[in-house]
Amino acid sequence: MSLIRTTLLVVDDEQRVLDVIQPYLEKEGFRIITAKTGKEALHQIKKSSPQLVILDWMLPEISGLEVCRKVRKQSDIPIIMLTARTDEADRVMGLELGADDYITKPFSLRELSARIRSVLRRANPATVKNEPLQRGELIIDEEKFQVWKNNQVINLTPAEFQILLTLARRPGVVYSRLQLMQATTNDTYIGYERSVDSHISHLRKKIETDPSNPKYILTVHGIGYRFGDVK
Repeated sequence: MSLIRTTLLVVDDEQRVLDVIQPYLEKEGFRIITAKTGKEALHQIKKSSPQLVILDWMLPEISGLEVCRKVRKQSDIPIIMLTARTDEADRVMGLELGADDYITKPFSLRELSARIRSVLRRANPATVKNEPLQRGELIIDEEKFQVWKNNQVINLTPAEFQILLTLARRPGVVYSRLQLMQATTNDTYIGYERSVDSHISHLRKKIETDPSNPKYILTVHGIGYRFGDVK
């Protein structure tokens, strides 16, 4: 199956930063290209036409601010500045040069993902959609209400899909049965939360290679369920 993904350019001269950001955003469904210098960033923008640029302030050869200035002379591509600078004057300078948003280091990856979606939505509200999530061999497309594993469509009931989507959005986070029921029905029915176990059982049979030894949907005894840390 071929999916058209939103392409993001991440520009940072620190490889360790790229090594953290790139896999996380790819799991969030984005296509990521990277650059380490301002000169390389300008080349990638011209060559790859990304839909958004995450741009570090301090770059070799050409600074992030200068890259932003040059890009704004010829393009309205959304730009999020990424920097360790915290002074208000610096933040204002970046925004005045045309940056759409500004994130200071250190930052959470969840916040970065949320900022990206917010900026994309403002830039093109008519076309921005929730990108498919990729978790291991699974691709979960909220817009199409479909799940694929190894390029094969997996047929899920609405309840199974909502449970899977809820868990997959936040791997590692533990959800109680009541929370999962609320995500599925938008309500909670005390005493009926055990029906979630039945949905989980059916879901595992459909998405797990070995349902008796699951890697996607894990049981947290006495609490509920969480999504596994799959690569």
